[in-house]
Amino acid sequence: MARRPRKPRPPLSLDRALVTPEGVTLNVRLGSGGARAGALVLDLLIMLAILIGFTLLVVLLARAGGTATGPLLMVVWLLGFFLLRNFYFVAFEAGGRAATPGKRLQKLRVVARDGGRLTPTAVLARNLMREVELFLPLSFLPFAFAEGTIDAWVGYLALGWACLFLFFLLFNRDRMRAGDLVAGTWVVENERRQIGAELLDPAALEGDRYRFAPHELAAYGAFELHKLEEVLRRNDRHDQFMVARTIRTKLGRNPDEGYDREFLEAYYAALRLELERKLLFGKRKKDKHDQQA
Repeated sequence: MARRPRKPRPPLSLDRALVTPEGVTLNVRLGSGGARAGALVLDLLIMLAILIGFTLLVVLLARAGGTATGPLLMVVWLLGFFLLRNFYFVAFEAGGRAATPGKRLQKLRVVARDGGRLTPTAVLARNLMREVELFLPLSFLPFAFAEGTIDAWVGYLALGWACLFLFFLLFNRDRMRAGDLVAGTWVVENERRQIGAELLDPAALEGDRYRFAPHELAAYGAFELHKLEEVLRRNDRHDQFMVARTIRTKLGRNPDEGYDREFLEAYYAALRLELERKLLFGKRKKDKHDQQA
């Protein structure tokens, strides 16, 4: 009896739902392993260029100061190298873009998995783990294979340790390295993606009937967006009429314009995308009374 051919497994989806504390669901796509590897290589090349420049500066200072300054400058170089390989990542990811130059070129950024603000503590934790994952074991290699020093098997062990953590993100569905597990973070694509599509009529988004100015989108926040989503899901015509009238009045538009469902869908899509953009850049608008965003 012929065996039935096995159906190929569908590739794991990288789409994830990020629910913020305000109840807004953001649809994000995890960065692929290739994109993250490319970002790391680009960042390492930038760091190498900085390190070469810093090394040349230290050498010039050592020649100018003589042999007496050699030990001190060596300490300065080691300290500078430690700060570079750790706080290069921390400084960029703690900023508004939450991404190093390599991640920005690969259109990636770091976000908190709980949907909240990406805190400096989380950024510090995920990047200090890189010292254990990569830099510390690799620093053994030059000494491990040098003649008359540590046995070669220690070097192989360090290399295996680094490879284990380097490829760790390929063997978990959320593409997280150990630092992401500790810090509670994801690395996601920085592309703007349509969200809440199951609620929307595509015709409402493609037409030119509704265009909203920045001040109109700033009139409401996450709380009102959540309530508007509930109204759209209930699909009650009276509720839609009352809510559409209220929003149009708030925006200074004609309250009796009609096409209530179409208007609400268009405003829902525009406001949601605007809040997503601000949330991913660390700006939050909880409700219409919140002026921080």
